[in-house]
Amino acid sequence: MRVKSVHIAVVILLACAVSRSSGSSQNPDTMMPEQSVAKGKQILSDLVNALGGPGYTEVRESLCQGRRSQFGHNGEPLHPVLIDFSEYRRYPDKVRTEYISKGRNTILASLIGVDGLDFTHGGIVISLYNGDHGWTFDRSGVSELPATAIGDFQEQVKRNVDNLLRLRLKEEGIFIRFGGSDTVDLKPVDWIEITDSQERKFRLAVDRSTHLLVRSVVITKDEETQQINEDVSIYSNYQLKDSAWTPLQISREHNGRRAAQIFYDSCKFNPGFSDDIFDKSSLSKQGSQALVKRSKN
Repeated sequence: MRVKSVHIAVVILLACAVSRSSGSSQNPDTMMPEQSVAKGKQILSDLVNALGGPGYTEVRESLCQGRRSQFGHNGEPLHPVLIDFSEYRRYPDKVRTEYISKGRNTILASLIGVDGLDFTHGGIVISLYNGDHGWTFDRSGVSELPATAIGDFQEQVKRNVDNLLRLRLKEEGIFIRFGGSDTVDLKPVDWIEITDSQERKFRLAVDRSTHLLVRSVVITKDEETQQINEDVSIYSNYQLKDSAWTPLQISREHNGRRAAQIFYDSCKFNPGFSDDIFDKSSLSKQGSQALVKRSKN
C-alpha cells in the first residue's frame, strides 16, 4: 500500500509540474518576444479565416440596417429606446447613416455627436462623413458638421476594428503579440494585443473554439487630459451574411459605462454604391425630393 501511495504522489507531482509548465508557456510575460509575436499572429490569422478569410478582408463596402439604442451618462437609455437606421459604409472613411426619427427625441443629437441640433418634427435625418468633410440633413436642410465632430469621426476610423483587420495590419508601426488566455462571457478565449504607430492599443478576445471575435477593447490616451480611455465592444449572434460572418448584436461600453446597443436586421457586402451617395450633393437632392413630397400633401 505504501509503494502504491508513493507512486500516486509522484504521478500527482508530475501532473502539477506539467500543468505549471503548460500554464507558463501561455503566459505572455514569460514567453520569448518572438514566441509571443508568432502566437499572436497565428491567433489573428485564425480569427480572420473564421470571419471569412478573403470573403471578409476583401469587403470594401457594406449596407447594414437595424435598430440601435444609446445610453446617457446616468446609464439610462435615451428616448426613444430604439431607433431605426441604415448605414452605408465605404472603407475606410466614408459613412452615410440614415435615421428614421419619430417626433422629438434626445437620441439623435447623441448619435450624430453634435449638440444644439433640434430634431423636433421627425422624418429622415442623415449624417454623412467623407474623409475630412461632414454634413447633416434634416427638415431644415443640409448643414456642415463642425470640425470637432469630423475630428471625432476620423479618430473612430482609426479605432474601427474592421478597418484594422481589413486594411491596417500591414501599416508601418503595427505591433502584434499574444495577450494571454482567459474566460470572457463564459467562453475560453485567447487575447491578441495590437499596437499602432500612434500608441492605440487594441485587445481582441478570440473564442478558442470558433475563432470568432468575442470582445474588443481599444485603449487610447487623451493628450489634453492625460486620461486613459477604454472603449469595449461585445459581439454576439454571428450569422453568415454574403461572404462574411457578421455579429448581428453589438454592445458598446465607454470607460466602464454602457454606451450603446446595436441590433442588425440585415447586412450586405460590396453592393456597389455609386460615388454620389457619399457626396454632399446627394443630401441636397434628398432635400429637394422632400420639398416636392410636402408640396403634394
